[in-house]
Amino acid sequence: MCRLLAYLGQPIPLEDLIFAPEHSLVTQSYQPKELEVALLNADGFGLGWHHPDDRTVDPFVYRNVLPIWNDANLPHLCRYIKARSFVSNIRSATPGLPLDFSNCQPFRHGQLLFVHNGYIDQFRQTLYRPMRDLIGDAAYQNIYGLTDSEHIFALITHLMEANPQLLLHHALEKAIDMIQSLANDYGVRVSGVIIMGDGQKLVAARFDNQAKAPSFYMLRQPEGIILASEPLFDGNWQPVAQAHSLAVSMSDLTPHIYGFSHVS
Repeated sequence: MCRLLAYLGQPIPLEDLIFAPEHSLVTQSYQPKELEVALLNADGFGLGWHHPDDRTVDPFVYRNVLPIWNDANLPHLCRYIKARSFVSNIRSATPGLPLDFSNCQPFRHGQLLFVHNGYIDQFRQTLYRPMRDLIGDAAYQNIYGLTDSEHIFALITHLMEANPQLLLHHALEKAIDMIQSLANDYGVRVSGVIIMGDGQKLVAARFDNQAKAPSFYMLRQPEGIILASEPLFDGNWQPVAQAHSLAVSMSDLTPHIYGFSHVS
């Protein structure tokens, strides 16, 4: 399991959420409160953010296989960089998967950034090939690593390329439904929280086909909305219910919550 963090709103320095809070993302890497499987998130990390003013610029991604607390450059970057939209991930690698740069999140496709906390049980032995069979050539060519996370993202981007009119949160829900159906066919568990952002909106979902999904919260503030695996500080953090997705846009910063089909 990993820990996730995302923000959408008025421009803020990345350090305001990555480093400054009492229970910041950095603190969660070595002292998580709601991590059920692992003890640490020390298998790499990544940040992805969009230019605060120019929508034509591709999003920026910074990743490392080091634990987040060991990257001496990161505090300086986070003090310097301001963003209206960013996503981040600290990784606890699935046993058997290498600590490889290509397996670190976030993943990017065009303007879209993706982070995932969760897993597909026995992925290589079960859904690896069936999921690849669902993915068209264009999205397939953007898979560089070995993780179930990157395959989920490729399926989402494939669905959007196949139907350009499909809304982002609908593509997310459809992909989850397809993956849960496959997982049930193979009798394995699929569990997770996914967050995606394109610079103008964030969409997210929390799901599990067998048990309780990983923790996931949102906090609305006047300047923006924060999505996180664990609350960063005291506040009116609202848990996102299982088998629900949310979508929030820069235009009004009001999260819209949707229940979606729970395949079991």
